Amino acid sequence: ADDLSRNSMDGWRPRSRHRRSRLSPGTVLITGANGFVGPHLARALQARGAKVHGLALGDPPPGVALDGWHEAELGSADSIAATVAAVKPDAIVHLAGQSSAALSFEDPTGTFATNALGTWNLLEAVRRGAGAARVLVVGTGEVYGPPPAGPRVAESAPFRPVSPYGLSKAAADAFAELAYRAHALDVVRTRSFAHAGPGQSPRFALPSFAQQIVAIEAGAIEPVLRVGNLEVTRDITDVRDVAEAYVALLERGRAGVAYNVCRGVGVRLSALAEALVTRARLAVRIEVDPARVRPADVPYLVGDPSAIEREAGWR
Repeated sequence: ADDLSRNSMDGWRPRSRHRRSRLSPGTVLITGANGFVGPHLARALQARGAKVHGLALGDPPPGVALDGWHEAELGSADSIAATVAAVKPDAIVHLAGQSSAALSFEDPTGTFATNALGTWNLLEAVRRGAGAARVLVVGTGEVYGPPPAGPRVAESAPFRPVSPYGLSKAAADAFAELAYRAHALDVVRTRSFAHAGPGQSPRFALPSFAQQIVAIEAGAIEPVLRVGNLEVTRDITDVRDVAEAYVALLERGRAGVAYNVCRGVGVRLSALAEALVTRARLAVRIEVDPARVRPADVPYLVGDPSAIEREAGWR
């Protein structure tokens, strides 16, 4: 795991290297385009003149006029390959996956199949049908697990995931690096820390808190905010800034390199819950719900954004 988390491997050299200073307006395929980040990223790309195609199961996201919509299952190598061959994208942003650490404990096998093997299926489709495309494989800071030392974790830190979700994304990160090393694909990786904002599912902490408070104010439920473990510190970024980070990495990220996408500042989840409760129009009590507590968690996880600031100009 230590070797797989580094940005380079001693003695293992790619056949070629890709360097880009900017992403010319072209065709971009977003997997998981109807998820949380997809619509924000589509708008950011369209603002730069790109044609944006979406790939996912289900309907396209509302409020975004995509240039094409494609239904495909990550587990089906054939359907992914057919979509990539048909779209012939200049770039791909791989957002699709199972993104809940809590849910991964309920379905570890499905989580691994979707996140790790699904990423491999996409990379193989690119190798066979769009070998010149830049591919941004979006990962997670949860691959690091509890940082071994220091207040902020850098990309050179070893992987120590504590959930099936983190493990599946560590494998996807390794597959993406392998595609670059073995096949010279133009792959950039992210290790994205927590992000929040419009459109996020209430399966996640902040929108869950907000949704419950709305229901409390409407008189639909008792005035109790039910929470999981609040004694954790997280590095949380606005989703619209995250979308801009992905555009910056498409334009200026170095192939084969992994970048933390984060603020570099930690905030306790308890402080965020209390801030939302303070804004409520009536008194709300906070209670820990054992059903909302993960079997394993990372008490402190804050990233070091120095690399993306330095190389992609994003902050």
